[in-house]
Amino acid sequence: MLKSSNDKQRKKVTTRTIREMKTRAEPITMLTAYDYGTALAVDRAGIDAILVGDSLGMVVLGYDTTLPVTMEDMLHHCRAVARGASYALLIGDMPFMSYQASVDDAVRNAGRFLQEAGMDAVKLEGGFERLDAVGAIISAGIPVMGHLGLTPQSVHQFGGFRAQGKEASAAKRLVEDALSLEEAGCFSIVLESIPTRLGKLVSERLEIPTIGIGAGLDCDGQVLVTHDLIGMFDRFTPRFVKRYAEIHLEMDKAFTSFRDDVQSKAFPSAEHCVEMKDEHWEALLASFDAN
Repeated sequence: MLKSSNDKQRKKVTTRTIREMKTRAEPITMLTAYDYGTALAVDRAGIDAILVGDSLGMVVLGYDTTLPVTMEDMLHHCRAVARGASYALLIGDMPFMSYQASVDDAVRNAGRFLQEAGMDAVKLEGGFERLDAVGAIISAGIPVMGHLGLTPQSVHQFGGFRAQGKEASAAKRLVEDALSLEEAGCFSIVLESIPTRLGKLVSERLEIPTIGIGAGLDCDGQVLVTHDLIGMFDRFTPRFVKRYAEIHLEMDKAFTSFRDDVQSKAFPSAEHCVEMKDEHWEALLASFDAN
């Protein structure tokens, strides 16, 4: 693996690193990755944490939601990311029904992320109703990141991908859930698609860091789905996404140019071809004539 000039100064990011960053009021950066090449690029950019999100179900596998994603899907992509990233904190997203059915399932599946896939921690969705699973996973020595607000695995319960915590009662429940997750031992919590003021309130009340995605500037860190950030996923763009590139358009241009070059016989040209020395070519032809 090629290393950048800054690699000698870099240290592996841990859950302790993330918590200390909040203490220093140092913003935390997190992006998703689902393959070796993307993980390598994200890691070289100095991003603090990489989430192998179940969002891969939508942006990589083509599903309409994250619900069809399996443990085997997640472990496959986590292993690829672990081979590409050397410094970022690696977090595996526990897929739908990998932790909801029983605490034993939750602990067993969480352990597979670390034992089989090279992750440093796991993330799971839900608040008070998931405390038993969270506590058991942490008791097994596995760090847990929580996830509140718009939790995509509950999309049918929410009636779609809708912002959460906009009413006082729902906002109060979210604050209580966040405090409960902190007390249970989570090292961080993702806050997704909630009002900015609520994101600020939760971040101020917690000692552990919050990572926002559509939760405002006052969270302790920010995360985006990399495919959204670079414009590689064009089915829809969430309101909270800022696009830093339009890779999908560049891919379209490149693929179209390739097609045109092949059809017009412009590719491959001489520079892309392998040649034989004349004497070897003549010898080959002569061998056929001799027969």
